[in-house]
This record gives sequence, structure tokens and C-alpha cells, in this order.
Amino acid sequence: MALSANDAFAAGGRGRRRRGGRGRRGALSEINVTPLVDVMLVLLIVFMISAPLLTAGVPVELPKTEAGSLQDQAEPLTLTIRADGQLFIKEDEVPFGALAPRLQQIAGPNTTKPIYVRADGKAPYAIVAQVMAALSTSGFTSINLITDTGGPSSGGRPGDQPKPLNVSGGPDTP
Repeated sequence: MALSANDAFAAGGRGRRRRGGRGRRGALSEINVTPLVDVMLVLLIVFMISAPLLTAGVPVELPKTEAGSLQDQAEPLTLTIRADGQLFIKEDEVPFGALAPRLQQIAGPNTTKPIYVRADGKAPYAIVAQVMAALSTSGFTSINLITDTGGPSSGGRPGDQPKPLNVSGGPDTP
């Protein structure tokens, strides 16, 4: 009995072969994710670097308190008082005499819009009090002071006792 060419390949255990190279590989239907991961990592790095720069334009050292942070709102109206007494609305410097008209111009008829006061911890108390009084007499009813968290405890929570200060100049005793 004579074997044909197809039977000879089958006898070798290879099975049948197709001619012309078709069917050896199917269409490549997988997505190459390596470039996608590279682009996403670059974007992540860009956003991580640029995010801290978007918070506030005027650098101040905020005092620390034990109060927690507030919920973020869209486009808050911020007033910044630097340690030397300079006033800023958002990032624009404003003299004290033009403070109330400028805020009323920005807020419009909505004097219930909250105003956030960011005062440097080394700013004189008199300036902060004058600014808050000017805001109050201008008709603004929601005035908020912004502080950093993690300051000294006021003893409001049970079990938290403040450490006594040693004013004699010697070493602290437990």
C-alpha cells in the first residue's frame, strides 16, 4: 500500500500542515499595556509634583490647633494675613482700607458665602481682630479661621492631661 504525501506527514506524528503559512498564528488580539503603564506613571509623577503648588499662593505659617479639617468646598473665598500684616485676597495684595469693598465686589450680594481667614501664627492679634471686625461690619456672617491640625491639646478630651511647663529653668521632672 502506497502512502500519499499527507499520510507521510501524519505518520511522522506531526499532523497535517497547511501550505502558504496561513493558520500558523491567529490574529494578535491582545493589547500591549507596557506603553499605557509608562504614560500613566509619567502622568502620576506630574500630578504628584504639581498638586502641592495648587493649594495656596501666599506662604504663611499657620498656627496649630487640635480642631479637625473642614470639608472642601468649590472656590472658597480666602483672606490671608501675613506675619508683617499684609492682606491678600486669594493671591492679590489689598490695603486694609479697600478690604471690605473688594470682598463685597467679589462675593456680590451673597454675604452669607463663607470667608476663610488664613492668618500667620506670628501676625499681630490686633490686625487679625481688626480684619475680622471689618468683615463682620461689612455684612459677612460666615467668617472662619484656618489652622493646621496637630497643635497642643486644650484638655477637652477625657484622659488627656497637658504636660506641666517647667519655668524654673531646670530639667523637667515626670
